[in-house]
Amino acid sequence: MVGDMLDGGIFLEQAIEVLEKGMIQGALDRNSGNQCAAARALGIHRNTLQRKMVAYELNGSRGRPRRKPAARSGHVKRKKAGVA
Repeated sequence: MVGDMLDGGIFLEQAIEVLEKGMIQGALDRNSGNQCAAARALGIHRNTLQRKMVAYELNGSRGRPRRKPAARSGHVKRKKAGVA
């Protein structure tokens, strides 16, 4: 594999991206899109995984973006009455 990459003119940075993207996607698939479990399997922090997912345009196994829970979406803070 290394010889093929060298013969094909693949630079080290490109090879790292291909391997890293494949491992991240594989870890997400094996863990049904669970980012915490995938990060644990890869030995990286969850925030690092999320940053790399954005960089490599990966969305895990989830087909739709996550939304805020309905209770929080329209929540407005009110001032307490009688507080000085």
